[in-house]
Amino acid sequence: QVQLVESGGGLVQVGGSLRLSCAASGRTFSTYAMGWFRQAPGKEREFVAAISWSSGRLYYADSVKGRFTISRDNAKNTVYLQMNSLKPEDTAVYYCAADPHGVGVRSTEYNYWGQGTQVTVSS
Repeated sequence: QVQLVESGGGLVQVGGSLRLSCAASGRTFSTYAMGWFRQAPGKEREFVAAISWSSGRLYYADSVKGRFTISRDNAKNTVYLQMNSLKPEDTAVYYCAADPHGVGVRSTEYNYWGQGTQVTVSS
């Protein structure tokens, strides 16, 4: 069992930056792939970024490539999402998720989810 708690969301202006954190409980965090997803009002949840347990494989949605960076610190049981050059279309609730089977880009592959953190980008 893994419990995930996101933090770091907030209100930022266009072009600004935020760093989201996701703290995980449990001793098996280092063996899980981790992902970030987001859901805007009236839209389906979408993939943002994912990282393998060793940080050796990274995946990004085309919409965030070059602007967002996912990373993890297994010693701290934490995964991060650095978001730069934010746009209004990045406004959403951001969720982190854990996948015990391997890194993926589909939400159905992830077993554990946090409660989400709101990111609002104002123009």
